[in-house]
Amino acid sequence: MPKRKKRRRNNNKIEGLSNSILAILRKDHSKPFNYKQIAAKLGVDDPSSRNQIIKNLKALQSKGEIQEIERGKYILTPSKNYHTGIMDITGRGRGFVIVDGLEDDIKVSNKNLNKALNGDTVEVYVFKRKRGGRMEGEVTKIIQRKRTEFVGTIQISDKFAFVECQGYSMYTDIFVPKSKIGAAENGDKVLVKMEGWEAHSESPLGSVIKVLGKPGEHNTEIHAILAQYGLPYEFPHEVEAYANDLDTSIQADEIKNRRDMRKTLTFTIDPKDAKDFDDALSFEVLENGNYEIGIHIADVSHYVKPGTLLDDEAYERATSVYLVDRVVPMLPEILSNNACSLRPHEEKYTFSAVFEMNKKAEVIKKWFGRTVTYSDARFAYEEAQQIIELNEGKASEALKDTANRTIPANISITGIEYQVDQPIAEAILEMDRMAKILRKKRMHAGAISFDKVEVKFILDDNSNPEGVYFKESKDANKLIEEFMLLANRSVAEFIGKQNPKKTFVYRVHDEPDDEKIAALENIIRQFGYKMDTRDRKTTAASMNKLLKDVQGKKEQNMIDTIAIRTMSKAQYTVHNIGHYGLAFDYYTHFTSPIRRYPDVMVHRLLQRYLDKKDSAKDEVYEEKCGHSTEMEILATNAERDSIKYMQVKYMQDHKDEEFVGVISGVTEWGIYVEIISNKCEGMVRLQDLNDDHYEFDKENYAVVGQRTKNAYVLGDEVNVKVKNADLVKKHLDFIMLGHHDA
Repeated sequence: MPKRKKRRRNNNKIEGLSNSILAILRKDHSKPFNYKQIAAKLGVDDPSSRNQIIKNLKALQSKGEIQEIERGKYILTPSKNYHTGIMDITGRGRGFVIVDGLEDDIKVSNKNLNKALNGDTVEVYVFKRKRGGRMEGEVTKIIQRKRTEFVGTIQISDKFAFVECQGYSMYTDIFVPKSKIGAAENGDKVLVKMEGWEAHSESPLGSVIKVLGKPGEHNTEIHAILAQYGLPYEFPHEVEAYANDLDTSIQADEIKNRRDMRKTLTFTIDPKDAKDFDDALSFEVLENGNYEIGIHIADVSHYVKPGTLLDDEAYERATSVYLVDRVVPMLPEILSNNACSLRPHEEKYTFSAVFEMNKKAEVIKKWFGRTVTYSDARFAYEEAQQIIELNEGKASEALKDTANRTIPANISITGIEYQVDQPIAEAILEMDRMAKILRKKRMHAGAISFDKVEVKFILDDNSNPEGVYFKESKDANKLIEEFMLLANRSVAEFIGKQNPKKTFVYRVHDEPDDEKIAALENIIRQFGYKMDTRDRKTTAASMNKLLKDVQGKKEQNMIDTIAIRTMSKAQYTVHNIGHYGLAFDYYTHFTSPIRRYPDVMVHRLLQRYLDKKDSAKDEVYEEKCGHSTEMEILATNAERDSIKYMQVKYMQDHKDEEFVGVISGVTEWGIYVEIISNKCEGMVRLQDLNDDHYEFDKENYAVVGQRTKNAYVLGDEVNVKVKNADLVKKHLDFIMLGHHDA
């Protein structure tokens, strides 16, 4: 009988086995594991390895690190070391988990990310902290993905493809099988959906769901911006069809249910290129010498009913998106540009705030409710501004002595003759006078005046930028702003002061963070400015003084931008804390329901309470408020990216020109320079400064040459040229030509 061969024993010791077992149990700490399941997770199946696992399980149990909850099945000992938070991955690939209630973020090394991506909600296990060290941990569970759709460039090989994603702090490409690339061609910009991520795979698996086009092409890049933030650029067919089937005619039966204000003088003032007019003003002189001023808002809630396809779509979008060359509306065109647009010489359903006011701009009475109005005229801001400027200094005498007025029969705006009725011109002048009183009161109460210059582009028929101009807020803009603020504040106050308390949608703005204010003070000190931050009122007053003092200076745009970033972010909530920036105890958004979903909610709630119905539920509206705030942030980011894209596109055609700029930021890797003439910002890399070796001086916001001691300091004027204009990355690289000699 032949001898049986001795089986070779595998005595290889598994290195770090205890830590590997703990990592497996941590990853799903609510699920029990036996030694066989752990062996399978580790990819071993020989007797020696299994014995090592069993011994380690017993050792970990005796130390109290794990528990045997039933024969042979183990779980991690319950611990306070688990936290839930948001994963933040920096541009350099470092991971941090931000946890509410924890003072410090939890650092997570790349090997412990366990497939978590930037923005994901994760569970993290915090290791025992070394004395004096920061908290470090390991992601044990991905609770919710921030996103599963990404924009990137596809690279196709013979057997597979992968999508390289930019702008998401991604540390991996997305693998796409050849069968799932659709119509994509090599090098296309695509929208890819992440469909899974297998345990032992370095990259997630995905499929192409939309081909956006060739990188660098205008429509490709604009659609990519929208797709990157999950924003749509067209309406589903069924939503368009639903909207088109709505009866948008003005009905006699409906008029009976409303206050009829069609005979009251009413007009709109909007940007000259506006297509939707969601607010109008009415003006009437009362017998007692006071004025009745109406703020009339498109009654969107009359058409957009809860629970309909149209309402669901409007809620999901939550806001219109204003890109540099187009508007992506919240509502289909049949509503946004037609039925709900307060166009001249048309009757419209409106929701109104009507005030009796005296000549001191004090509110004597107020009324809120549904109305029907007729717009007598439509003005562009420029047209209203010319009326104001032609009569500068006479506005305070409005309606007292018309014989001495110099109201023109017509005015010329950029060569276009525009007929102006005397009563409308007088209404504009008197409301301008009152708006200035309202503004002065706000400023005195501690409001902060952010009149930041907006960059606008002159585009040709193919959306190529031919020029840049700056949009400033003038008296006509401020007239509209003050009366819209009056309506928003008054509606919020009307509901907010009711007893018992009613659920309502507020627009709130918290006080600025002390650390951010201190950082702002350090920066403005470089330019010779100071602030008094003893209390809320002195901080607001000195902030206003700062914003006024920098007007027209080379550093204006930079300081305006930094000052805005110093402020807390405004948001929607049912929990009112007031609005710091406006110095209002109560504030909401009532005046733009065509383009903002919170305003639609405000209209519905206001009507509900005017009808004496019970309060709505806090939790329902708080969730809707949170969604609206999130979508507003996404839309703002998309708008900012579209401006940056157009700036880069504009600078592509000016590569050979020399520009004067102001240093707007200094870092260890480069100097940021903002061109004074067009507000385009780019970076001079330190490695491209060839005249010396420059080092970053953090305390003085400067880079200094080691040999020459030449310094480039925040706020310095310098001369630059374009080195590279990357449309895909939306990034400008400049060449430094040296300091600018004024």
